[in-house]
Amino acid sequence: MRGMRFARTIQVKLVIIYLLLILVAMQLIAVYFIGTVKSSLTESFTNNLKEQADILSKLSAQSLAVKPEQGGEPSEQTADLSLVVQNLFSISGTEVQVLDVTGKIVATSLQVNQSYIGKKNTSLAVSRALQGITDNEDEIIDDDNVRKKMIAQPVIYNDKVVGAVYMVASMNDMYDTVERVNRIFVSGTLMALGLTGVLGVVLSHTITSPIKGLTRHASAVAEGKFDLQAPVHGDDEISRLSMAFNNMTSRLREALSLNEEENEKLVSVLSNMSDGVLAADENGRVIVWNRRALELLGLDTGEGCKLTELLGLSGQQIQEMLKGPVKTAVLSRGWDEDEALPEGKSVLRVTFSPIHRRDRGITGMIAVLQDVTEQEKLEQSRRQFVANVSHELRTPLTTIKSYAEALAGGALEERELSERFVGVIQSETERMIRLVTDLLHLSRLDSNQAQLRRRQTDILEMLDEVSDRFSFQLRQKSIRATVKVAPGLKSAWLDRDQIDQVLDNLVSNAIKYTLDGGEIELSASAPDPGSVAISVRDTGIGIPKKDLSRIFDRFYRVDKARSRNMGGTGLGLSIAREIVKAHGGTIALESELNEGTKVTFTLPTLKEEEGESA
Repeated sequence: MRGMRFARTIQVKLVIIYLLLILVAMQLIAVYFIGTVKSSLTESFTNNLKEQADILSKLSAQSLAVKPEQGGEPSEQTADLSLVVQNLFSISGTEVQVLDVTGKIVATSLQVNQSYIGKKNTSLAVSRALQGITDNEDEIIDDDNVRKKMIAQPVIYNDKVVGAVYMVASMNDMYDTVERVNRIFVSGTLMALGLTGVLGVVLSHTITSPIKGLTRHASAVAEGKFDLQAPVHGDDEISRLSMAFNNMTSRLREALSLNEEENEKLVSVLSNMSDGVLAADENGRVIVWNRRALELLGLDTGEGCKLTELLGLSGQQIQEMLKGPVKTAVLSRGWDEDEALPEGKSVLRVTFSPIHRRDRGITGMIAVLQDVTEQEKLEQSRRQFVANVSHELRTPLTTIKSYAEALAGGALEERELSERFVGVIQSETERMIRLVTDLLHLSRLDSNQAQLRRRQTDILEMLDEVSDRFSFQLRQKSIRATVKVAPGLKSAWLDRDQIDQVLDNLVSNAIKYTLDGGEIELSASAPDPGSVAISVRDTGIGIPKKDLSRIFDRFYRVDKARSRNMGGTGLGLSIAREIVKAHGGTIALESELNEGTKVTFTLPTLKEEEGESA
């Protein structure tokens, strides 16, 4: 595997390119040069044979032209030609024949072929030469696989063909020369390739070495090492590339530094936001979230979750939210706005904002979560308060109006009837006065305008006085009242008037809802050295469990009709809770239906100097 990677490197590719260039060049030169040498040697060899054939034809022309009837002796002519041919034209491996006009061999250069004298040469070249054709040459391969050159020239005397010269010469020496030249080129090519390979390695190293250095620096930059600089040698293309790379690294380092700074700011902002933030991609899958979002949704992580699952909204609803301007939705999670908000439930306001990309449109969305539970509770309380006040005032006003109209209509003349009507009007008026008084008291408590006037108060004395104030009502219903104070509990610093009002409200409620012959107990104890707990327990009709969580709400009544008939405004327990809270204490109610109710409020026991400063 490593060898394959090395074979694919630029250095190897450059060396291969050099070698291929040299190889191709040498092959082209060899083909051209060897072809030229071969052609030149062949032409020179052929011309040499032709020149010898011309000389021999001139020398033998007169001898071949002499006929026996002119007084010549053929045997002497033949002997002279044989001597000339054997001595002057004895080229190594070359056979020279002189033929007469009839094609018979008159003389030959080879001693072994002397027996051919007088015999006829029937080759085509000889026949063409005897016909006066001068261009008769050919290359032949004999039985011994020897390549030879064959030439036949006519012998002309007085413009008459009197014979022919036939020459066959071996071309082995010429082809050996060509082969030696070829071997020289092969050797030169191998030497050139070897030298080129060495030079190619050296030269390619000068190119690949800076590239390798740049590669190492690029890998280091990819790993986050931006302090490294690529070396710059000279002013060539690679050096300029190194300079550009160093410049790019510096700018990238600055850009990443700014990006990290911005990311840190963004993370810090998201982490410390009081609102939750969820960012989702185009598929609705959550990709970014902050800690507050997980707290509001009650999750450990948002990884792999979809926005539709987290918010309980359908994909179509979210798509509708993303159309047009920024839109919001309120998530109540199974709570009806017309009902009271259950404990532990929360209301979230979600603001959707699309993420746009210029070339792709909407590529995601951002959802901002706000906990509006307290706001919703306040709004619900405001609506209920307005509705309750309107209802509480409307009933007596309607009664007063009805009786006033009756009096104006003639009932005033009947004394007994008019007195009863006036009594009802007075009763309803007093009821409205009590309601307004309680509302003003609550308003002062809410705005912290009701200043506490703490003083040393004897607990037992305070509880006895409360029991005495309600003695008439207790005797009317035959209710037995008892007061119990824990041993050692003497006094506490508190606003006596305010606490008396709390006790009056609690005892009044206990008397109202306790049947004749029942029992009411006022007790005080010290659950710890720093507090005092005062309880009012009765054996009345009790309160259903479903109403216990709202029993301290303003204008809340368990039995609305019965409470109004008893003259209550529905604000007593609310006032009691606010007074106890103003003292820094707590109030709690325990009740069992048809068994009784126990209300306990706990106050801190302050020292004298603490009470005065408070």
